Amino acid sequence: MKGVAVTLFDDGRRPDLVVGESLIPGIVPVLRKLGLEERAAAICLHKPGVTFTLNADEKIEFCFQSLAGTSTPTYAYNAPRPALDNLFDQRAEELGAKRVRVRAKVERVGADGLRLSDDTLAQAPWLQGRQPDLIVDSTGRSRLLAHLMEIPAEVGPRKDVAYFAHYEGFEENQPKGQVIIGRLADGWSWRIPLRDRLSVGVVMNKDAAAQLGATPEERLEAAIRRDPVLAAAGGNRRRLTGVPTYTNYQLVSSRGHGPGWAMTGDAFGFVDPMLSPGMHLALHSAELLSENLDDLEAYSREMRKLIKAWMMLIEFFYDGRIFAMYQSGMAFERKFPGRITQALHDFFNIRVARMASGATTASRFGHGMLEIMSRPAGWITDPAPLAIR
Repeated sequence: MKGVAVTLFDDGRRPDLVVGESLIPGIVPVLRKLGLEERAAAICLHKPGVTFTLNADEKIEFCFQSLAGTSTPTYAYNAPRPALDNLFDQRAEELGAKRVRVRAKVERVGADGLRLSDDTLAQAPWLQGRQPDLIVDSTGRSRLLAHLMEIPAEVGPRKDVAYFAHYEGFEENQPKGQVIIGRLADGWSWRIPLRDRLSVGVVMNKDAAAQLGATPEERLEAAIRRDPVLAAAGGNRRRLTGVPTYTNYQLVSSRGHGPGWAMTGDAFGFVDPMLSPGMHLALHSAELLSENLDDLEAYSREMRKLIKAWMMLIEFFYDGRIFAMYQSGMAFERKFPGRITQALHDFFNIRVARMASGATTASRFGHGMLEIMSRPAGWITDPAPLAIR
């Protein structure tokens, strides 16, 4: 779209199931910019918000409609993958990107350089044997360039593993399309409605998960059975797919660029599945890179800032502070009902929703607000029992 010649090396192989099915409102402007929202809407399910269930009796609902009047879209989508990926492939070709259906081989040159191998280059005759000006690693968690360049990764504090599958027979989430995140005895769960099925997953500490069975299938089923909320919702469940396993969450490359090369999306860093930032970071990183082709340092700096902001926001959910703030706020509203407390409630909800939507995730004001409000909230409600282990 900017007049830059693009060649995409991709053999097209994808797993049947891919994490990243729950999108956030911050993705919608990118879909619009690419002219893809109408096509995405045709295969996706409208997502009005997210509900967090603390236990069988208490839940917190975030509705994207609360963003009305801001520049942030008031909805998102739940997307079937890899069907959504195929839309991006098709659109790239329509816009002039040339595709080579092979997996690129990249070679290291000296201490910090990279080049395409001769046989890979030969697969794109329009390049006439010339090396590209910029090699972009969009290989996801395979992290092709990081491994090749021996770039270390900054690993976050959590050592989780995720198991998920598609089901039928679960109770329909309410309102329709709402994503439900639930606290488990060890970890958390997701329920993401798709057009004809429900994606159900659990994210747990590896050691805790190992106690639930010998296989991913056994562990996922045991996690569902032992959680009262999941077990009640899935009493008539039937699994439609296999059970993929994802590990190595919170892993970020210590470098995201070099002379003539850069990383995007998960190849740069994967934050955590909590709050579904993965697809947003993937698409926004590509958008950000396209705007900084002549300043890779600025691109890398902005990405690192955004990844850090997401990690900080997600930590409020893992350590229980966001739930303590909610419970303390509700107790304050009940004790002092009126316009002022309602205005504070609405202000807090909109700020958190905008940060979790991807619109203001890196806002210093937003993070400062959470830090300040979490302190008095912690005096009323201890966040430790609400933490996600």
